[in-house]
Amino acid sequence: MNKSERMVCNSHLLRTFVAVAESQSITRAAEMLGRTQSAISVQAKTLEETLEVALFVRQSTGMLLTAEGEKLLPVARQIVSELTQVGIMFDDPLRGCIRVGIPDDYMDSVLQNVLLQFANHHPNVEVTAHFGCTSKFPEAIRNNTLDVAVVAERNVKATNRLASEPNVWLSSPKMKIGPEDTVPLAILDRDCDWRNFGSDALSASGRSWRIAYASENFSGVKSAIRSGLAVSILPRLLKDTTMIELGEEVGFPALPSTRRGILASENAPDDIVKAMVESIKTATQTKKR
Repeated sequence: MNKSERMVCNSHLLRTFVAVAESQSITRAAEMLGRTQSAISVQAKTLEETLEVALFVRQSTGMLLTAEGEKLLPVARQIVSELTQVGIMFDDPLRGCIRVGIPDDYMDSVLQNVLLQFANHHPNVEVTAHFGCTSKFPEAIRNNTLDVAVVAERNVKATNRLASEPNVWLSSPKMKIGPEDTVPLAILDRDCDWRNFGSDALSASGRSWRIAYASENFSGVKSAIRSGLAVSILPRLLKDTTMIELGEEVGFPALPSTRRGILASENAPDDIVKAMVESIKTATQTKKR
């Protein structure tokens, strides 16, 4: 049996590879796939031996991909997706549509995972996504214009809870700001709790500030941070390699976390709602890791 034949027989190894690559952790991959850590380790090693290449660099910070691993990942994802499609062609009972409210800070970080999770398992359901401030979503649920929505629990008690999300002060590494300097602040210029989050926190701590940039969405705020124009507060899940966190050692007050939850309409199809809720939970947990 040659290498390509062994790969066909052991295509389940690719599922393990994708899980480890995306979570960067043997432990978390085991949780995602419902297997033991030792089984995941053996399968990852088996795949490397089968391909005769090193796919991971094992470091204290996690399982990082080698150049060969990076090359394999998109192909493995496609194969896993197609295998999933084959499996559900004959047994997926879900058909219909669902309208989902997604916070706009999830657009760059979580949305892709949500849609991928859901579409892979339920290809016959049409998904319509609405983006915006979560404070508007509870009314949309009550008015039956949304079926499912992710909301901030300070506004409403959610049906299903997601994990608490830490909020952090972020700036560009090239910005130099001391503990006594007036803070150039980027704000969300819209009617929601987030608009005054940063200014209220700074004022309460006795720190001076000025508005340096205003945007109607999180993408604009992130651009202001990356450019070095302003400092702002974002959920930590939006932090990327172009940003650094600012803490109390440089005069920025500690921030409360945001607890997110999921609201669901009682009038929406229960089976489709449950499937979407599960996809949202899985996607947000994967991103945090």
